[in-house]
Formats: sequence, C-alpha cells, structure tokens
Amino acid sequence: MKPVKVARFDAADYLDSEEAIAAYLNAALEEGDADLLMAAIADVAKARGIAKVASDAGVGRESLYKTLAPGSKPKLETVFKLMHALGVKLTVAPDTAHA
Repeated sequence: MKPVKVARFDAADYLDSEEAIAAYLNAALEEGDADLLMAAIADVAKARGIAKVASDAGVGRESLYKTLAPGSKPKLETVFKLMHALGVKLTVAPDTAHA
C-alpha cells in the first residue's frame, strides 16, 4: 500500500471573504483565549498579505511577525491597529452566560 500524502491545513487558504474572516475572528474571540485570538489574526494577516497588513497598520513587517508570534503579548493599541488594517472591528455584546 502506498503512503497517503496529507497536506498541512492552513486556515488562511479559506479566509477568502469578509464574512469568513469575521466569523473566524469572532469564533476565536468567543473562546476568550488571547493566544488563540492572535493566532487567528495571524491567519487573517497571512490571507490578506503580511506586507500589506504591516503597511496598513503602520508597523514594519518584522515587527508584525514578532507581534503575531505565539506567546506574544501585544499592546491593545497594536491589536486595534491590526484589526483596522484587516478591515474588521471589535464589538461588545452582553455575556448571556453570566446573566
């Protein structure tokens, strides 16, 4: 039997619409895990093009890679810049689980 070749999954390959990007980031936000959110932002940045996102956010490309690295703790201001560069915004809703 021949070995099965498996391609590595890359979420960026599927983030091809504004709706898909918004749903993906919302799902990450709902988990309440900052590292997961930053990983999702990194996937979206990759889908949009790292160089373009860095330029739009007003940061250097290398700085963006460091910001998006696992375990990074970016400033909230930086997250806002990235979200703006990605064309999305954060919103607040009541947490019905704590109502």
